[in-house]
Amino acid sequence: MASSHSSSPVPQSNSSDAFFKKEMDATKHFRPVQSLPDVCPKEPTGNAGDPNNLCDSPSLVVDQHRWTIYHSKVNLPAALNDPRLAKRESDFFTKTWGVDFVDTEVTPSFYLPQITKEHFALYQQEITPREKVHERCKNICTPKDTFDRTLLHTHDKSRTDLEQVPKIFMKPDFALEDSLTFNAVLPWSHFSTAGGKGNRDAASSKLLQEKLSHYLDIVEVNIAHQISLRSEAFFHAMTSQHELQDYLRKTSQAVKLLREKISKIDEVMCEGSLRVLRLSLTRNNCIKAYNKLKLMATVHQTQPTVQLLLSTSEFVGALDLIATTQEVLQQELQGIHSFRHLGSQLCELEKLIDKMMIAEFSTYARNDLNRPLEDDCQILEEERLVSLVFGLLKQRKLNFYEIYGDEMIITAKNIIKQCVVNTVSQIEEIDTEVVVKLADQMRMMNFPQWFDLLKNIFSKFTIFLKRIKATLNTIRSVVFLVLDKNQKTRDLEDTLQKNSTKDSTVDTEVAYLTHEGMFISDAFGEGDLPPVAADTTSQRNTSPNSEPCSSDSVSEPECTTDSSSSKEQTSSSVTPGGVEMMISDDMKLTDLELVRLANNIQELLYNASDICHDRSVKFLMARAKDGFLEKLNSNEFVALSRLMEGFILDTEQICGRKSMSLRGALQSQANRFVNRFHEERKTKLSLLLDNERWKQAEVPAEFQDLVDSVSDGRISLPEKKTAATEERKPAEFLIVEGKKYATVGTVLLLIRIILEYCQCVDNIPSITTDMLTRLSDLLKYFNSRSCQLVLGAGALQVVGLKTITTKNLALSSRCLQLIVHYIPVIRAHFEARLQPKQFSMLRHFDHITKDYHDHIAEISAKLVAIMDSLFDKLLSKYEVKAPVPSACFRNICKQMAKMHEAIYDLLPEEQTQMLFLRINASYKLHLKRQLAHLNVVNDGGPLNGYV
Repeated sequence: MASSHSSSPVPQSNSSDAFFKKEMDATKHFRPVQSLPDVCPKEPTGNAGDPNNLCDSPSLVVDQHRWTIYHSKVNLPAALNDPRLAKRESDFFTKTWGVDFVDTEVTPSFYLPQITKEHFALYQQEITPREKVHERCKNICTPKDTFDRTLLHTHDKSRTDLEQVPKIFMKPDFALEDSLTFNAVLPWSHFSTAGGKGNRDAASSKLLQEKLSHYLDIVEVNIAHQISLRSEAFFHAMTSQHELQDYLRKTSQAVKLLREKISKIDEVMCEGSLRVLRLSLTRNNCIKAYNKLKLMATVHQTQPTVQLLLSTSEFVGALDLIATTQEVLQQELQGIHSFRHLGSQLCELEKLIDKMMIAEFSTYARNDLNRPLEDDCQILEEERLVSLVFGLLKQRKLNFYEIYGDEMIITAKNIIKQCVVNTVSQIEEIDTEVVVKLADQMRMMNFPQWFDLLKNIFSKFTIFLKRIKATLNTIRSVVFLVLDKNQKTRDLEDTLQKNSTKDSTVDTEVAYLTHEGMFISDAFGEGDLPPVAADTTSQRNTSPNSEPCSSDSVSEPECTTDSSSSKEQTSSSVTPGGVEMMISDDMKLTDLELVRLANNIQELLYNASDICHDRSVKFLMARAKDGFLEKLNSNEFVALSRLMEGFILDTEQICGRKSMSLRGALQSQANRFVNRFHEERKTKLSLLLDNERWKQAEVPAEFQDLVDSVSDGRISLPEKKTAATEERKPAEFLIVEGKKYATVGTVLLLIRIILEYCQCVDNIPSITTDMLTRLSDLLKYFNSRSCQLVLGAGALQVVGLKTITTKNLALSSRCLQLIVHYIPVIRAHFEARLQPKQFSMLRHFDHITKDYHDHIAEISAKLVAIMDSLFDKLLSKYEVKAPVPSACFRNICKQMAKMHEAIYDLLPEEQTQMLFLRINASYKLHLKRQLAHLNVVNDGGPLNGYV
């Protein structure tokens, strides 16, 4: 058996597993190379020239992390079966393998089924009958082995002998040190030295000694018997012990040889390579440490750099630098103690920059709006404005436009105030020391002075609005650039998501670059580069002779950290003014916010127009307090209206939306002007009619020219009288489209007044409807008043006429016909200037035409009635007698001749003919009645002959 074991050079017995397991576990202490370990070489203890001459004793430096033979104290079975320990030390396993080693619950295997009693049910059913048969066989068959009987008999005999030994010697806690046990074993009460008892005590002690010897013999006999029974096993154990010693000796030699070989292999093949790897890792760690220190130095210069950027109003650059530094602090420099307060300091600095940008924008708005309006430059410092807007957008200060709106209101007030002050200072008639208030000084101006002042204000407001529009357009262009950048970013993200192959390549490059010692942000920054560029960058960063990526100079504004150059993907954009800006990706504004901001900025331009109009309205109202505007004549008000309309159109063209305040004020003043205009003309017409004698008037040349101009299709008042016009003599009739019109002076002036109404509508289109109403009222007034004066014979009391003659009636009819002739022309003029929804107002002209025709018909009826009453009066006295013709008929012919003579020159021939036909019919009717009354019949008698 021993030879069979010793024939193997390498031990293979399972009994040595524990011996080799500790040595195999020792390799666990050789952990893989990690980043930045403190690597210490072995301590040489012998000659320096002999690499193998190392101390055999354990080295604290070398052996502190690996298991050596000096850690071995006792084998595991001996430790577990140590009889000297009352109980196993609780920290035997836990001190090395952890507190959870002893009480760890073994997790049940997933591959072994759970065995229950039901699995053995079938087996029990099969084995139970066999067990019963086996028990019956044992009871029937007696044992035939004599050795067993002898052994049993011997065992019973030894047991009987052992029972003679007192039980106290068999107790597990037997100890003679205990006094009770000692007294029980050796009863000293029997050993007394009192006289007379010495012999008996000696006999007792001898008896006790023999008894103990007997007990000893019994025990020895039993022990010898037990040894004899197990002698074979004992000798086998001794043989195995010698065999085990030979086995351990050979194993020790094999282990020693193996260790020497491993040591040589480690020295020749491993140590050099590991040293190279260790040095390479150390070098990479040094590069990382250098880059980290350089990054810390750059971050340390953040605050001075931000101050430098703020000194040049580079708010966007300062905010980008702060954001980059904050990200670096949270990622690559997290946990560095020296920078524990830098994050909060940068946050405070960012809040300070917010306040600075708001103050800077307020200053810019104030300077931009308050600079002299004579300056042709529309945008003040466009680069500064764009930078401010980008900074405010980056910080989500989206209500900055309200500051500009407040400044617009203040500036608009100052523009009017400055214009008034400059104008008042140039007027010598106004004593500024006596009249202190600016409004009172303005009210002392006459219309030309005030008109020039208003024109100046409007021109300044126009320039003011153009500047505001240019500035707000620049701001909106910046907002749209950011919006466009957001859209491009989303499109790029969609493209990248579709290109999954490119994404996987980028992830591989990122993993490789991160493994090579680069920062994660660098890897993401270069992931978008072409593969060749990324490889070149990684080689440059890992090369031992490569320079650091970021510049050592941290005082320049362009100096950022390693990650700042790659963290923010920027795009170059050009504003309308030609200013190139870099839009950073970290402007996290939604499209809805940007669109709403652009709309608010556009609304601000509309508000600028409203502000200018509101200030102009207040300026007008301040001058209109004393009724100044209502006292203007037609030409002055038309000039004012044209000026205001021009300014309104200019503001609408600049701002793109109508402002109603100034237009409403103009409409209000126009309504007052229309009322005064109409009242003046109506009063004038009333005076003319009250003084009109209803006689044919001569027509001056200027009125004929006025009528001729209307016939040409243009309604306009004639220019002032020229010398040639004054030399022309007045005409007897007014020629209108080849027809003669006999007229009175009032009607000539009425035609001029009507044309004034029409021209006023041309000059002030906003009052068209009011003028139409007023003109219709004027025409109705002329119709009713002339009817009262002529038909109603009111002229007898007003003017003092003796009677209303047929000539007066015919002249009145012809004047009405002249007005009726011009009503369609007036209607067409107003219709061209009305909105389609206002055409219903033209019905006034239809009513007026009907009223005039009724009036003309009444005059004709009046002329016929005059002759009718005359016929009735004359023919009622007619008698059929000589002479023929009688005096009655001669008188009738005379009156008819007078009638014809009176109206022939006034009325046209057709109207005269129709009128005399009606008179003739009336004559015949009255003659018929008179003849019937006289009983004259057509019988050829004498009466018939007289008739």
